[in-house]
Amino acid sequence: MEPEHATVDGRKRSQRPQRTHREVADELRARIRSGELRAGQRMPTQAQLADEFGVERGAVRQALRILQSEHLLTNVSKGSPATVAPDSGKAATGPLAAPLPTTVALAPRIAAAFDTAHVRIDALCLTSVSLTLAIGEPLREIHAGRLKPAKVDLRVLLPSRDISLAFPVAVAGHPGNNPEDPVHQRWLAQRNAQGQVLRHNLLSLRSMYGIDVSVTFRALPFTPPVKLYLLNGEEALFAYYTIGRRQQETDDGSVEMYDTEGTRSVLFAFEQGAGPRDAGFVEQSRRWFDALWGTISSELVLTV
Repeated sequence: MEPEHATVDGRKRSQRPQRTHREVADELRARIRSGELRAGQRMPTQAQLADEFGVERGAVRQALRILQSEHLLTNVSKGSPATVAPDSGKAATGPLAAPLPTTVALAPRIAAAFDTAHVRIDALCLTSVSLTLAIGEPLREIHAGRLKPAKVDLRVLLPSRDISLAFPVAVAGHPGNNPEDPVHQRWLAQRNAQGQVLRHNLLSLRSMYGIDVSVTFRALPFTPPVKLYLLNGEEALFAYYTIGRRQQETDDGSVEMYDTEGTRSVLFAFEQGAGPRDAGFVEQSRRWFDALWGTISSELVLTV
């Protein structure tokens, strides 16, 4: 018979092979859904959970961030223990969880991806605005001393400045790469500014904390109709760019344009360990990204 050890809630824990962070998340999710952990209840500390499940604290943090992204927990990144969300009983969870807008879903998943020794993130997008915002959370955790990866590799595919964009584009019909086109120039300035901020913020980790950081951008010869984020080879987050018609103020006045709000694009999450369908999507997404990166993309310089 396997030796047993008492856990923080009186359960018995056998000495078995160490669980993954997803298994920890699955167990805690089940306790929340069953009502064993009630809405508004404070969770055990990360140290207590690590002891109960026989895992490192990093695995606990990753599990808690997964549950935060599913709106089951709040205050996960605070110093005090996390709290079960007030509406946790109504939230869909796990592989069946409803897709969420990028502004809600991306940051906690990026933060969870940073809780490993070697962080690998690949992104295909229109401007990298959402990615820059999402990376702010793990950066705060690193500056607070709660995260310290040894290595960070980021690859980003963005549209080339030299193509006629499908969007954003003026309804009146300016060529998308016309130097005089205010819509194109506004997009280009945003793409470059966001990329520069993203690169600066990550590269600063090298000088401040000795983290090995690599940030590389390449240019696509087409306008991506979707956005894609690949996290540590384990997750693929996918969203459609939905185009609408709207007014935009520029230096030359108000312009009516066809554009998309990428921060509101709904992200669909696929995980390597969530079954053959998800695993297949993650693998094919990685192959697609690598193929674009190694063939038709070109060097991208973040200047006007």
